Amino acid sequence: MRLLTGADIRDLAQRLEVRPTKTLGQNFVTDPGTVRRIVRAARVEAGEEVIEVGPGLGSLTLGLLEAGARVTAVEIDPVLARHLPTTVAAHAPQRLADLTVLTRDALEPITTPLPHPPTKMVSNLPYNVAVPVLLTFLEQFPSLQQVLVMVQAEVADRLVAPPGSRTYGVPSAKVAWYARAERAGSIGRSVFWPAPNVDSALVRLLRRDPPALGATRELTFAVVDAAFAQRRKMLRSALAPWAGSTAKAESVLRHAGVDPTLRGEKVDIGGFARIAAAGQELGLAGAPATEPA
Repeated sequence: MRLLTGADIRDLAQRLEVRPTKTLGQNFVTDPGTVRRIVRAARVEAGEEVIEVGPGLGSLTLGLLEAGARVTAVEIDPVLARHLPTTVAAHAPQRLADLTVLTRDALEPITTPLPHPPTKMVSNLPYNVAVPVLLTFLEQFPSLQQVLVMVQAEVADRLVAPPGSRTYGVPSAKVAWYARAERAGSIGRSVFWPAPNVDSALVRLLRRDPPALGATRELTFAVVDAAFAQRRKMLRSALAPWAGSTAKAESVLRHAGVDPTLRGEKVDIGGFARIAAAGQELGLAGAPATEPA
């Protein structure tokens, strides 16, 4: 299969009157070698159900189809979404039946029934919404066992950061609820059109079970948000708005076995889940008290 080159990308954009916009985070990959490298890093297997967010002009879509995947592409731009099957028909007509295109905002729930639940997500994510899109898809599709996304390098650092590191924060903790995250390589700026002003990196996520501590995802994420809303404060102070007061926050933290003088950057997702469960048990922070056995 012949993948899209830089000349192909520019020709398609001109014919479709597409002008890449920062609003939609449109930076198209122009190098077939980079596309195949991404597909290899994603460990795509023939017959696998892959969901792709932001296929754009189809560079990565063709690479995924070349590897034998069945692809559901989610594209917000109606012009690009309408033309994607035409591009696939021109380059890989025998694989057209394995492409499904959904014209929609990836941040909105997908209510359209899919032929099969996706087991893998592989995407060059729009950099301005990369984290919320990633979290949305991890929540909406429990069938996703692996994710390989290209994001801004600084975002990649935050996604894979361990507790205690300088870049550990809300994205690190929330992604850790769903999966183990690791860097899977760097991508140079020259393979994009237009070239971005930031470096890019690949992040691989491997699904795992969330902490089995009785706390819901919603309540745990509320604790994470509160803990990092005032990053430099100790947890007993940072969680005071969530718990109702500093004293109540300290009570919840001690009940959870977490040092009240720690800062959020030192707590892993298991610790946040323990705090959420303790708040639920004590009936604080709007959390329903646990029902008696």
